Amino acid sequence: MNLEGQWIVYRTRFLVRACQLREPLSFVDALGREQCGRPGDYLVETSEGLKRITTQSVFEDIYVPLAQDGGAPTVLTRPLTRPSEDRGLASA
Repeated sequence: MNLEGQWIVYRTRFLVRACQLREPLSFVDALGREQCGRPGDYLVETSEGLKRITTQSVFEDIYVPLAQDGGAPTVLTRPLTRPSEDRGLASA
């Protein structure tokens, strides 16, 4: 799978690069852990170069995308949704 050019920068406390998977992906990371992802999950690369897979729901709850606008990165906003709308969960 060619991922070059598909990376987007996201931020939390730390900057990471990530791309959303379009097909299943499995690999053993640098720490010897098996990483498995499904379409919709995210492949995340840390500033140290470590790669891991994070589920879509966890990733989108934690990370905020940054946009490159010719200069300094800016934060992209995404519409807020209720958890039941966003994840298809029934409310109790």
